Amino acid sequence: MLQARRFCSSFHRIDNIGKTSQPGDALGVRGWIKNIRKLKNNIFLDVNDGSTAQKFQVVVPKNEKTKALTPGSLIKASGNVQLAPHGHYELHAEDVNIIADGNLTKGFPFSPKQQHAPDYVRDFLHLRSRVDYVAAAMRLRHKAQKALHDFMDSNEFVQIHTPIMTMNDCEGAGEVFTVRPDSEDLLKQMSRPGIPVDESYFDSKVFLTVSGQLHLEAMSYGLGNTYCFGPAFRAENCKSPLHLSEFYMFEAELVHMEDIYKLCSFVENMIKTVSQLISNNCTEDLEFCQKISLGEKGKLDWLQKDWVILQYTEALDIVSKNKKHFKTAVKPDEGFSKEQELFLVDHFKSPVFVVDWPANQKPFYMKQSRSNPSVVHALDLLMPSVGELCGGSLRESDEEILRNHPHVPENLEWYMELRKYGGVSTGGFGMGFERYLQLLSGIKNIRDVIPFPRYPHNCKM
Repeated sequence: MLQARRFCSSFHRIDNIGKTSQPGDALGVRGWIKNIRKLKNNIFLDVNDGSTAQKFQVVVPKNEKTKALTPGSLIKASGNVQLAPHGHYELHAEDVNIIADGNLTKGFPFSPKQQHAPDYVRDFLHLRSRVDYVAAAMRLRHKAQKALHDFMDSNEFVQIHTPIMTMNDCEGAGEVFTVRPDSEDLLKQMSRPGIPVDESYFDSKVFLTVSGQLHLEAMSYGLGNTYCFGPAFRAENCKSPLHLSEFYMFEAELVHMEDIYKLCSFVENMIKTVSQLISNNCTEDLEFCQKISLGEKGKLDWLQKDWVILQYTEALDIVSKNKKHFKTAVKPDEGFSKEQELFLVDHFKSPVFVVDWPANQKPFYMKQSRSNPSVVHALDLLMPSVGELCGGSLRESDEEILRNHPHVPENLEWYMELRKYGGVSTGGFGMGFERYLQLLSGIKNIRDVIPFPRYPHNCKM
């Protein structure tokens, strides 16, 4: 009988030492030297292995071998854990070996004792995981992703891997990237009568996905509640600190959903539950990011508040009455600017759901109000600092209404057939994962919460 075996090593992750070790225990660590202090008899090394924002002190005797240690080098050290005078654990090493030289004096862009501006750090994507706040943001990203998966699993959702390449422009806004082979010879070899050469590989235009929603709906019609979590792509000429060309979307589809207020309630419960889990389980990295970005620990006081739900007409009335406060014009036919979104949040001192929007501002798939067809049952969730975090709606379940909609994109006959063959009422939403991380961490630029940011004029690596 096969049994799972736990990976064993004499080397410990630094973040676990305080949880699993006692003074006098023998152990080893591996990591990069962040700083060195040399005294008369001993050398003190601040070592980090990427598992925590904190440095771990390794004390080594001063001799010819240890004098050669330099900041940036990757080392392994073994010895005994001791309690330092300041109350933290430290390793009194009997043996230290250099695994790789850091070569900090040969072009390494980051000085160990200097805090570098995010814009500068972004120029070295391949090296920036060595920067403390970037590493903390990536660990926070991992924990947030896990918390979302755990929440959805506990609520009996099925995760779906929706396609990255698709024939459909879900939003119908034309902000799509086209996919085709780079080889002109291949395209010519595969060409067929009546098919443009550029489209010969798939026999049609194919795009990078802007959303997994339509495919998620198809799966929900047979599986029940589903969700997806993957990359999405928008071709926008925008370099704002809240936009990327490639980002991650968390999207969920709920069956038998016929009430926009119940959908708001689910979104609120999910974000509060997941955020509290992250706050409890990733406290050190969360507070480290907040301190670097905000200069203090973030309060996340919206976790304890009841969130406001406003009709679109109510929100527009509030914004219109306060238009003198805005630099951006109030445009009733175009929704709200970020400045106006943040005003609504500040006005109520709480996150705000804006529901029941004008149909001409929203995509074709959103459910028309049966009492007022000019309105669709849609929601936008507005949060502090980031503005819109989630967008969602009830989905139009009437095949005839969908077929008569003037803005249905091409190649969606299959979407109509979902309603034809045993249709079910669904509702769902999408949440920009990087914006959610910004909300939690206080990190101001979205490019610093994703490992390899892509935006106009920039697709490094």
